[in-house]
Amino acid sequence: MELGLVTSGDALKSVDELLPQLIEARIGSRIAAQDPTIWGPAAEAESAIRLGWVNPFEAAEQLLPAILQLREQLQSEGLTRIVLCGMGGSSLAPEVIAAHDEVDLVICDTTDPAMLRPILATDLERTVVVVASKSGSTVETDSQRRAFTAAFQAAGIDPATRLVLVTDPGSPMDNPEGVRAVFNADPNVGGRYSALTAFGLVPSGLAGADIEALIEEAGLLHDVLATDDEDNLALHLGAAMATAGRDKLVIAGVGDALPGFGDWAEQLIAESTGKDSKGVLPVVAHPGAPELREPAADVLPLYVYDQLPEDIDEEATAVHFSAPLGTSFMIFEYATAVAGYLLGISPFDQPDVEAAKVAARSLLDAPAASAPDAVDGSVELFGTSAATLAGALDELTAALPDDGYLAVQAYLDRNGDADLEGLRDALAAKTGRPVTFGWGPRFLHSTGQYHKGGPAQGVFLQVTADHHEDLEIPGRPYSFGGLISAQASGDAGVLSDAAHNRPVLRVNLTDRKAGIAALLEAAK
Repeated sequence: MELGLVTSGDALKSVDELLPQLIEARIGSRIAAQDPTIWGPAAEAESAIRLGWVNPFEAAEQLLPAILQLREQLQSEGLTRIVLCGMGGSSLAPEVIAAHDEVDLVICDTTDPAMLRPILATDLERTVVVVASKSGSTVETDSQRRAFTAAFQAAGIDPATRLVLVTDPGSPMDNPEGVRAVFNADPNVGGRYSALTAFGLVPSGLAGADIEALIEEAGLLHDVLATDDEDNLALHLGAAMATAGRDKLVIAGVGDALPGFGDWAEQLIAESTGKDSKGVLPVVAHPGAPELREPAADVLPLYVYDQLPEDIDEEATAVHFSAPLGTSFMIFEYATAVAGYLLGISPFDQPDVEAAKVAARSLLDAPAASAPDAVDGSVELFGTSAATLAGALDELTAALPDDGYLAVQAYLDRNGDADLEGLRDALAAKTGRPVTFGWGPRFLHSTGQYHKGGPAQGVFLQVTADHHEDLEIPGRPYSFGGLISAQASGDAGVLSDAAHNRPVLRVNLTDRKAGIAALLEAAK
């Protein structure tokens, strides 16, 4: 894959203006030296323990032999189905790596019983489960681990032979008892910067990805990214991401370039920059998306290629990017840290993520039922004065500010309910504004930070569903259906509270197939 970055239009003007400032401030070399003072005194304490990602190579050198040895052992035992239980950065990077190398890795990043049930019931006799959690106490991964442990036991399989853990040293999960292996990640790396740590390498490596080549790719520009000159592509990209007036970054992969990379970059950029009422909103789309046909004045298109085209329009504002996957991880991580510096925020904390978790836990302790404001066929409507689904959508989109965005939050099965993704383009065409699409609850660990901490420009469409076949969580007083419902309600409550005052429409599908069809029709 070709390595290159071309900016044009306003993005080029931003680079021309900001690159000399970055070079003079020695931002490239200071990031590489893990200087925690770059982002200001308030961010210094967190930055001091979050810069391990700039040099993942020593840790990888220790990790790779152990991962490859375990992979060989598992394959010799016929254990070739790898399931990853992880959320946010713990699942998005390995999903990209596996897709890039065309190896099978089953991603379990949900609490929706409709998605969990078939994953739990398929080919357990050849399954190994990787449970990945930095804190070791993530409620989703703890619940998933409990469910898989019970499923193995019910099938007469010793869970100790099938569970592999990835966590920080000293976490509640850092215990080899009752599991096949424990891999420790660098505690000085935040989850969204962890693509080249144990969180990215263990599950994808066990699934068969060429993680040695990935690390080799990551090292291609290691020295260049540490320089303070015009050859540093991360400085270029960071300066482009901070283009004044263009805070909606629409990421589109062209052809087969780096499948799933936009989803990984989305969580990296949104969670890193969306705070203090500032930020860059990443929007994962495709080259023919409505937002890219005639980009609005606040939209910055970013095209990802296998090979840069020769006929780039120098007048049209855009960023054109191409690099091998490992190199891409490094460039985007550096560039996001650079953009944080230019925006005047800390790229390593996530101050608004915990609020939704607290709200969800309170609802699990004391569930609150409420009647819908209206019912339209198989769709229940909450948070609207309209009597119909179409009317409720019109009411929500009418609340969009001129510089706003609409976020679709789908607390459904991203495998079985994938047709709902068509709602993104439909609403973007309907509103003329950028539309993001996130599967819940995984987006709570990434873009959820931007929704609450970034600029107050968003309106929110929550899509939930009845759970006709719920799934119990062993050892817990609530089910997966109860958990995902609490997560949706908790986040909606935080978004719409007095501190945030974001418009939220929740549509609950009593029949998923019919409800999705109704949503797609109403969005036209």
